[in-house]
Amino acid sequence: MTRRGGRFRTVLTVLAAWSVLAGAALVGAAPASGAPGAVVVAPGIEYTEFDIRAAKGVAHAHVLSVDLRSRQVGVGLLYPGKVAARATVSRLATSAGAVAGVNGDFFNITETQHPGVAATGASVGPAIAQGHALKAAVPNGQRFGPALPPGTSTKDVLGVTADGTARLDSIALDGSVTTAEGALPLGGLNQYALPVGSVGAFTADWGEVSRLRAVCGTDTDRAAPCSADTHEVVVSGGRVVRTAGTPGSGAIESGTTVLVGREAGAQRLRALSPGDPVEVRHRLVASSTRTPYAFALGGYPVLRGGLPLPGLDRTTSAVRTAAGVADDGHRLLLLALDGAAAYRTGLTIAEVADTMRGLGAVDAFSLDGGGSSTLVARAPGASAVTVRNHPTDGTERAVPNGIGVFTKP
Repeated sequence: MTRRGGRFRTVLTVLAAWSVLAGAALVGAAPASGAPGAVVVAPGIEYTEFDIRAAKGVAHAHVLSVDLRSRQVGVGLLYPGKVAARATVSRLATSAGAVAGVNGDFFNITETQHPGVAATGASVGPAIAQGHALKAAVPNGQRFGPALPPGTSTKDVLGVTADGTARLDSIALDGSVTTAEGALPLGGLNQYALPVGSVGAFTADWGEVSRLRAVCGTDTDRAAPCSADTHEVVVSGGRVVRTAGTPGSGAIESGTTVLVGREAGAQRLRALSPGDPVEVRHRLVASSTRTPYAFALGGYPVLRGGLPLPGLDRTTSAVRTAAGVADDGHRLLLLALDGAAAYRTGLTIAEVADTMRGLGAVDAFSLDGGGSSTLVARAPGASAVTVRNHPTDGTERAVPNGIGVFTKP
């Protein structure tokens, strides 16, 4: 883990210098290549750090600037290969061959509210990796993390489309389960929490962790008891192969789908027997573009069209991770605050929005913070990433996903 350099500069100093180099006004201008003190990680990818004098003390920011116009640059989802699994950002980046990255979405970190139920480690929002839909969003009331700003939801994502454009969006699940008795809507895909009364699908992407958490809590109360009215159906080759009264665990084979129902959904599944035909269909649908996403992950927006969202928290300061979209979607900014004791007061969400706007972002997105906040990058000439900030726990926290930055030939 590297320690920050001896020279510090306030965010205003760095941003003013970036603005002069960019030849544009500070607000709404993308930071220029060759920012003062920036280190070139790889062509089109720069790393820098600076102090921010915030309302509750000095915070220290670590920032990656990623030029998506460069054909040598790629961005993708870092994850451990399964939805219900976790690993450190440095391990995820190293195994994927990334040259830099940050942590991603909030996740099901603990289950103290449901004794005996295993925490899944699965993320809150939708996730797409290499164009493949991994999971959909849990209900708003089931999320982990700070309260959502007004007008946002667990379906909000930051992503990069197949044409290399970064953007904020909302992604919803569109799916159905069709049996001889008719069709019913699919309520979830590889989610740690299903809507009350629904049926959710779990695939090989889920992993080995128990699916019991999916029937705990309600759409508005994460701490509500687990449902006593559940049923599970295993579908392979288009037919039911077995059923169970409660959600199970263990790896799911490729080509197999496990359907988990609660309340009304469980009642529908109980009508099925081994040998019955079942068709399961699912896809993730974006609200603002028809261009498919190469990658996407959850969090929540804090800046849209150059303006902070109304109702952002201006009182609670913390260590944060955020992503910004600049230069008409052709530049991605990744920020993680330092968790060292001298800087642990961090920023409020409103200050995060202001900081990202000062960096040139027109849209910005809050990711998981606190002990999860991690930024990694390769040093010039190095073959592996190093952690550039100081995680608040003293060591890296295992997380479900992150944003990886890659070089391409």
